[in-house]
Amino acid sequence: MYTINITGHHVDVTPALKDHINEKFGKLSRLSDQITTVQVTLLQDSNEQKAEATIHLPGKDLFAAAVSEDRLFHAIDSMVDKLARQIDKHKTKQSAGHHKPTVAL
Repeated sequence: MYTINITGHHVDVTPALKDHINEKFGKLSRLSDQITTVQVTLLQDSNEQKAEATIHLPGKDLFAAAVSEDRLFHAIDSMVDKLARQIDKHKTKQSAGHHKPTVAL
C-alpha cells in the first residue's frame, strides 16, 4: 500500500474531499501495484479550482493537473482520469520493453 499526502492552498481539506480522493486513487491502485507515494495539492483562486497530483513509481514520476470553474470534485475527477491514462501508457511501455523479439541469424 502507498501513502497519499493531501495539501491545500486557500482550501480547507475537508473529510469529504479526503474521502473522494482516497476513493479515486483506490481505483488507480488497481491499474498499478507499483505506486509508492502520491502527493495531491488542491488550490483555489478567485474563480477556479485546481487539483494537482504526482504519483511516484519505481523509475518514473507521473504528474497531472486539472482545473474546474465549478467544483473541486470535478477537477479531482479530471486529474485522476489523466493519471489513469499516464499509468496505462507507462505500463504499455514497460511491457513492450521486456518482450523484445529475438532475431535468429
